[in-house]
Amino acid sequence: MRNRNTNTILRGLSILFLTAALVLTITSLISYSRQRNSYPAGMTIAGVSVGGLNPAQTSQRLLEVYTSPIEALYNQAVIHIDPGAVGFQVDVETMLAAADLRRTGGSFWGGFWDSLWNRIPPETQIPLSSSISDERLREYLQNEIAARYDQPPAPAQPIPGGTSFLPGEPGQTLDLDRAVLLLSDSLRSPTNRSIALSFIRSSAARPTLENLEILLKQIVTISKFDGLIGFYMIDLQNGQEIHFAINNKQEISTEPDIAFTASSTIKVPIVASYLINRGSDLDADTTDDISRVLGRSDNSATDLVLKRIDEFNGPVIVTRDMESIGLQSTFLGGMFYLGAPNLLPGHLTPGNQRDDVFADPDPYSQTTPSEMGILLADIYQCAQNRGGALIAAFPDKMSPDTCQLLIDFMAQDKLGALIQGGVPDGTLVPHKHGYVLSRDGILHDTSDVGIVYSPGGNFVLSIYTYHPVQNIWDITNPLFVSLTQAVYNYFNISIR
Repeated sequence: MRNRNTNTILRGLSILFLTAALVLTITSLISYSRQRNSYPAGMTIAGVSVGGLNPAQTSQRLLEVYTSPIEALYNQAVIHIDPGAVGFQVDVETMLAAADLRRTGGSFWGGFWDSLWNRIPPETQIPLSSSISDERLREYLQNEIAARYDQPPAPAQPIPGGTSFLPGEPGQTLDLDRAVLLLSDSLRSPTNRSIALSFIRSSAARPTLENLEILLKQIVTISKFDGLIGFYMIDLQNGQEIHFAINNKQEISTEPDIAFTASSTIKVPIVASYLINRGSDLDADTTDDISRVLGRSDNSATDLVLKRIDEFNGPVIVTRDMESIGLQSTFLGGMFYLGAPNLLPGHLTPGNQRDDVFADPDPYSQTTPSEMGILLADIYQCAQNRGGALIAAFPDKMSPDTCQLLIDFMAQDKLGALIQGGVPDGTLVPHKHGYVLSRDGILHDTSDVGIVYSPGGNFVLSIYTYHPVQNIWDITNPLFVSLTQAVYNYFNISIR
């Protein structure tokens, strides 16, 4: 009896254990099957942990992460950028399909066995699948950020009533290429959702040429000079010009430009014509004569140079040469000695046929501010081997060395006033000034033309004045100085 009972108990226990094992196995299978419907621990999709989440939950989690705004810091402003506004889209379906393949692609029973033994599945990473519109991204950055928060440089401003300029302020503009890179990376990151946009610092802008012209005209109108002034300036770096005329404080047209007495400024065309017709291989006497012409404004030496061009028709040849380079209102009718015949009597030009303004130009020698300024610019460009009208008209006669020789002769004029008086000491200003007493013994005309070499840029000035009563030196000279100072300061503003 005792053995039979023992066997019954053992058999019952065995059945109990087998039943328990079966129940546990079935329970584990059910648990594993449910687990298999979710993503395994250690799986990340686009950098987002999705272990234990089903596809619907995972889709929601991914959208929450990748549609959250990007916080951008720029120019002390905090800007929240909607990913959709810049054309960013996350491809959730593609990533879930890849994740499902990893989730269900392995052996069911192999996975179940690993689950029974609590073996941790290997980490699985599904990369981000997304698209972004570079065009929309750049457009957003340009229109919504740069347009609102950039600070353009502020140009220097002229000081009213003076000849100087207040320095401008530097600006800053969005570094667009860098911003595109930073924002693209942040849009594709699940954690780095904040960026600091960089900018490019730009120097303060130079005042506009229009501002300089306004300042120059103000200098004339507030000065004591109430006669006629013709002003011409050309920037030798880019060819930009300022050209105006003011008569008794009222601006007048410069079309065509006004004819003034050329006085000694005509000596620049005379020496240019000599070099065109006789070459630059100068003997000692000719070198001395030209130095006296341009350095000391010696009229007798000027006549000697004219006679070397041609014994009788030197002035006419000078006029012809100037016409060859397009200067239609610049001419010389005779020698400088008293009683010299006028070889071009009643010579008509566009400048001296105006009937709205009259500067009583000398019938022997005339020019206009713009034509003399253009001549100096051509001489400079020729010396720099940049072409110009002189070389175009006389290719076999004018060269950079010849033009530089002419500039060197002009640099011997050491007046120290007018244009030279408006630049810092030591500034190179090859120039030629001119003034002449009329028959009544009164000074009516004062002029100066020159090339100014400055650290901030080189320029030509050509200024002619006429007063029907008297051109008073103590009024006119300060006006020339102030005009020159203003232009020099414009080219040499300290840019921050």
